[in-house]
Amino acid sequence: MVRRCPGAPPICQTPLPSNDERGLLPALRSSAIEAGTWVVLPTYNERDNIGTIVPAIRAALPDAVVLIVDDGSPDGTGAIADGLTAADPLIRVLHRDVKEGLARAYVAGFDVALVAGATCVVQMDADWSHPPSVLPELVGRIEGGAGLALGSRYARGGGTEGWPLTRRIISRGGNLYSQLILWLPYPDLTGGFRAWRAETLRAVRPATIDATGYVFMIELVFRAHRLGAQIAQVPFVFTERRAGASKMSSGIFFEAFRHVLLLRARRILGRDRR
Repeated sequence: MVRRCPGAPPICQTPLPSNDERGLLPALRSSAIEAGTWVVLPTYNERDNIGTIVPAIRAALPDAVVLIVDDGSPDGTGAIADGLTAADPLIRVLHRDVKEGLARAYVAGFDVALVAGATCVVQMDADWSHPPSVLPELVGRIEGGAGLALGSRYARGGGTEGWPLTRRIISRGGNLYSQLILWLPYPDLTGGFRAWRAETLRAVRPATIDATGYVFMIELVFRAHRLGAQIAQVPFVFTERRAGASKMSSGIFFEAFRHVLLLRARRILGRDRR
């Protein structure tokens, strides 16, 4: 369910883009905000972070719309987000009553941004692991002609801070596995810090990806690469979340392992979706 944000400009329903095959999006469109850069920020129990990360994003990208996609957080994140909209018309909230996972939250946010006429769509986490200071460079790569700009922990100049050795091994190993199986030249496939040209995002059809965990991120890059999109890499240092609990689980890890093999099989058989 989508509720109008307090203090926001009038919202009207508009038809979905033809590539949205689900027909489920309650589209938001503002007569005052119809284009430019949109930052999609999924949240679930991010009460301790949302009040600081959103102003930092707005400072980094003063002309961008920040769309908070909250999956009914029981800790009151949605109410805090509503309060932020009252003071800033470039902050929006998409309230979803059911927690369906990160992938579905991104799909919903992408759809809203594209229907609203966004030319560049950024995706990032709300827990401060993705530094807002890198946002201008990501968006700049799109403005310079890239179809997708990947924030990369593993490109030269990137890195991670605050991770135990086990997590570093799992992350690097999972990315290397995906890179080798799918024949992709990008060392960071599972990260969620990215900027998309609107046309590229439409072309990869996120709503048709079945995966719900980090493999959703992998398949997005896989599809963009297969379509011949220009993909840039922007190094950044990933910092462990400031507050709250990580959403990572063993189920997400094993889903990625299986799904990457499936993507490879589809490619060999010529059945992958282009």
